[in-house]
Amino acid sequence: MAKSIETTDAPKLKTPKQGTSKQSAATASPEQRITIAAPDIRVAEFRIVGSAPYVQNRFWNKGAMIAAQQEGGTNKKKARAPKDFEALFENAKHKAPEGWCGIPAASFRAAMISACRLVGFQMTRAKLSLFVLADGLDEDGSPIVKIEGTPEQHTAHVRNETGVVDIRSRPMWREWACNLRVRYDADQFTATDVANLLMRAGMQVGVGEGRPDSKKSLTGMGWGTFSIDGEG
Repeated sequence: MAKSIETTDAPKLKTPKQGTSKQSAATASPEQRITIAAPDIRVAEFRIVGSAPYVQNRFWNKGAMIAAQQEGGTNKKKARAPKDFEALFENAKHKAPEGWCGIPAASFRAAMISACRLVGFQMTRAKLSLFVLADGLDEDGSPIVKIEGTPEQHTAHVRNETGVVDIRSRPMWREWACNLRVRYDADQFTATDVANLLMRAGMQVGVGEGRPDSKKSLTGMGWGTFSIDGEG
């Protein structure tokens, strides 16, 4: 279950001076004054455990695309280099400079925001109220949450956007877990709300490739689902 581990203190604000002669009576009236409460930001910690394999696909060949575009257009066909499946496997990982692998923190945040559709909560408000704290940064600077487990090389056929069938090699964690810290606005959510929303995100949305809520396929592959430890 969730464990609240942080609460921000409300900042001390200076009381504004009373209205001057140039101000209208409505502005000077205490009954008309608008008061904005200080944000009540808290952090809840969860232990999540994968209920299905997690497959990762980091976009890593940005450098090669930049080099190709810098060369400009050409009619000459270049010989295709042999595909290095081991390199594809390694490059698809989100990895911190220290060597450990992680899951993008934004993936969990996006899953929770997407789950708001199931409970009638406004996704636009959830975007301003829910954040996932990172354990470190990917080599390209992206915030990531450390994943526990050992990945294996998973090779399967995929269909590109052009419809051409291709073979890809990706890291798959058959058993995995994470310690997740969710920062939330307590004026919008209770700790129980956050826990229940995270449960829905794990059971019905998922993270990573082939998740149930994947935009690249109709129903996903059944990967990337998880549960809160102790909740089944």
